[in-house]
Parts: sequence; C-alpha cells; structure tokens
Amino acid sequence: MQPDNGIAFNEDDAVAIASRIGYPVLVRPSYVLGGRAMAIIYDEESLLEYINTAVDLSPEHPILVDDFLEDAVEIDVDAIYDGDRVYIGAIMEHVEEAGVHSGDSACIIPPLSIGREMEERIISTTESLARELEVRGLLNIQYAIQKSQLYVLEVNPRASRTVPFVSKTTGVPLAKIAVKVMLGRKLREFGLSGMKKLPFVSVKEAVLPFNKFPGVDTLLTPAMRSTGEVMGISRDFGESRSKDELLEYIRRLYENGYTLVATEGTAEYYTSHGIPCDRVFKVSEGRPNVIDLIKNKEISLIINTPAGKISKDDAFSIRQAAVRYHIPIMTTIQAAKASFRGILHLKEHDSFFIRPIQDYHKEVNS
Repeated sequence: MQPDNGIAFNEDDAVAIASRIGYPVLVRPSYVLGGRAMAIIYDEESLLEYINTAVDLSPEHPILVDDFLEDAVEIDVDAIYDGDRVYIGAIMEHVEEAGVHSGDSACIIPPLSIGREMEERIISTTESLARELEVRGLLNIQYAIQKSQLYVLEVNPRASRTVPFVSKTTGVPLAKIAVKVMLGRKLREFGLSGMKKLPFVSVKEAVLPFNKFPGVDTLLTPAMRSTGEVMGISRDFGESRSKDELLEYIRRLYENGYTLVATEGTAEYYTSHGIPCDRVFKVSEGRPNVIDLIKNKEISLIINTPAGKISKDDAFSIRQAAVRYHIPIMTTIQAAKASFRGILHLKEHDSFFIRPIQDYHKEVNS
C-alpha cells in the first residue's frame, strides 16, 4: 500500500489534492535529491506560500502531494536481486519518525519495535518488488508502518547511503557482490542464504553540524542536512540507543538523580504522575525563562518535540539557543527515548567499553 497521493501541475491542482487527502501533507518536486525543497504542510495558507516561494510549479515541473503519515515508524531495506533470488542485507528501523529524511535519521539493526509477522511482510514485499521491477543488483526500499499497516514510500533501484552501514554490520560486502551480480553472477555463488541473524545491535547516527551554520533551525525535516555519520555496535542496545515508553524513562531518570525542568503543561503532566518536575516560563511568559536557563548552563539536555506549525515556530528560539550554547537537543520523541536509554545504561552500568567490529563478526560466524 502507498500513502494517498496526487500530482499537481498548477496551484489549483495542489490545493484540490491536499483538500482531498487532508492535512498535513508532504510536498516535493517530482525529482529531488537529498530532500531539497521537500516540506510538511499543515494548512492551505502554507501550501500556497510553498508553491510561490520554494518551487517552480508548471506542467513541466509538477509537484507530488502525499498524505503525511504521522506517528509512523520508517523502515529501510537494502537488498540484492539476481533475477532468481533476493538477498536482504538487513532491515533497518529509523529512530526518528517518518517525515525526517533518512540521511538525517538514526538507524538500528536489527529493528526493535516490529514483530516477526511484520518482518515477514517486509521480506515478502521486498522480494515481490524486486521481481516486478526486474532489478539486477542493489535496490533500496523505504517503508512506513502506521497502526500495523505497511506502506511503501520509495523503491530505488540503486545503492543507498545505508549500504556501507549494513555491510559493516553484517560483514557482507554488498556493493562488491551487487556489481558481480550485475555482470551476470548468481547469489548462490557467494553462499548467501537468507538474512543474517545478529547477536548484537548496530546503530547509525547522523552528523549534523548546526554549530557551523548560525541561524539554521535544528528541527529535523524531510530535507537532508547531515554531512556524515558515525556507527556504534554493541551486544546491548542501551549502549547503542533504543526506544520505550517515554514516561517510564522520565521516571527512571528522576530516580537516578536527574532534575527535571519543563514548561507548564509538561511539568503538570509529569508531576501528576508522581514525578517531581520544576516549572520554567516560556519565552513569552516572563523571566527567568527556558532561554535564561540555557544561557546560565543550568540545562544539560533539551527535549523539544513540537507538533504542528505553530508549536514548531514557537520553539525555534529554544533550538537556536541550544546550538549557540552547545547543549544537546533532541527534536523527536523517538530520539529522546533512544537517548534516555543510552543515558540510563551508562548510569546503571557505570562503565562501557568499545570492541572492534571484527570481534562481533567472529561471533556471527562461529
């Protein structure tokens, strides 16, 4: 299944399609690299502004309008097809929700929030798409899962930026094998028989140099802004990062000695659940406010996850202050949950160590 969508060749088309689908919608030029000029649109006024300022909309240059899947988990799959068989290198789960560019999102191998039944559906769909498209070599597929429904977002008959991450994790040189497959060799010649089961967790995180670009909003969007990535590999996901119920992580942070500060609504929510949380003013409410605490270095970590156009605009000053004063900031619930688990793992285990990737591959092959 695909998200509901349409192609707009003029302004009236775009408004009609968005009204039929319902806001928010994801809009993008018909051909785009790195998510350039992609945006999540929450109302008709913003859609018209996008058309008049961000793109050159014409019959020769249409835009795509898609239903934006809120609160969806995004999945990446890298696979090789030789005309007979499909080899899936890995199924990767994005830490950030669908709507954040895959190049800016952290990824986890193996996925943690999907069950065996959904994994089998992903494998079956990947095999069907590869055969239907008659790919020879690598293909990358991006899926979204919303309320147990599997959606196909993109199918790219080429190598993806995730191939090096998958290859390092599994020890299988996907790019080298794919080239030989494209030249006529078969997957069976390389001894590949099904996706590897790994006794460890691997995480890819994007490098986002916001401190080099003053004034740029740190909120992650469909437009890619990362300039690199790093990789972590561990037997336990707490050492690599994970996700769970946010409320329970907040409770565990408090129980481990962390002081919690939030604006009125959030502070009242946690306090009502038995977790003491100090209230701080919003910027518009007076002083001292959250920006003052950031400037005074009274804040060590910021979770700022706005939803909707208004709250995202209001939170811009907080995100800018975080960059200016070098305070770590998470702008999605998924990233916050993952960070909490990593913090708690280090706090509760009191130490960590790094092992060479080759050591983990020895475990896989033994």
